[in-house]
Amino acid sequence: MIRIGVDFGGTKIEAAALSPDGAVVARRRVANPGAYQPALLAVAQLVAEVEDAAGTRVDRVGVGMPGSISPRSGLIRNANSVWLNGEPFGRDLETTLKRPVRLANDANCLALSEAADGAGRGHGVVFAAILGTGCGGGVVVEGRLIEGRSGVAGEWGHTPLPWPGPEEHPGPACWCGRRGCLETWISGPAFAADHGGGLAAPDIISQARQGASGAQASLARYIGRLGRALAVVVDLIDPDVIVLGGGMSNVPELYDRLPGAIAPHVFADGFDTPVRAAVHGDSSGVRGAAWLWPLSDR
Repeated sequence: MIRIGVDFGGTKIEAAALSPDGAVVARRRVANPGAYQPALLAVAQLVAEVEDAAGTRVDRVGVGMPGSISPRSGLIRNANSVWLNGEPFGRDLETTLKRPVRLANDANCLALSEAADGAGRGHGVVFAAILGTGCGGGVVVEGRLIEGRSGVAGEWGHTPLPWPGPEEHPGPACWCGRRGCLETWISGPAFAADHGGGLAAPDIISQARQGASGAQASLARYIGRLGRALAVVVDLIDPDVIVLGGGMSNVPELYDRLPGAIAPHVFADGFDTPVRAAVHGDSSGVRGAAWLWPLSDR
């Protein structure tokens, strides 16, 4: 009855064994080697270690990762860890681990984890956004992850900034080849770049709290842009709750000020959708990966 999830991040890989009630039984983490074959071996080693710690072997593994699987080719695409793109990652993991593997985008895993027993628990439609090194989104409806016909449902981070001002057009260049993607405006590095560079996001927030006008202006721009971006989500799927994860989700000011930044842009006569921080924090990725295999599938 133990499940194992793997959070395959750009800088680290984490594996965890979960009990049926979602409690973490064992957890291991290593730096991502940043190369394909070594990364496959790192996943296998981590899975073996958490199985040893949990005292059992599981017959299926869930993996959250950047990008998504093309339903046409079975290859990875759209990953900001670009060395994954074009690789048969799922098939190679199954060969390496010698068992079935399910893959999902890391933001989808965040959404699944938080919908199951986190900030979205008890809500029918959950939208979760990662605001970290990159930017992404995931949608869960009545406990079911929605990936869409092409497997790109929730790829919010590579949609354009809504209602841009003259100073925001055409926007910064994105690694995906386009300009002005949300990832270039509302990720952690984008926030730091908008401030002028030289300071990390936590330092800018600290200065804003101390009354530095430049930092306060940068934070206000960030909240305004995030509010516009989330207003489009509300107009498209009208979620029952919005959950934020990633490093920028740890900024308490977001939750006080975002409703006021979202409301003017929503095409409705009111806005009262709760915006919440992910309950499970940076553990949501690995927990959501474990939830990719419901116990009923075992």
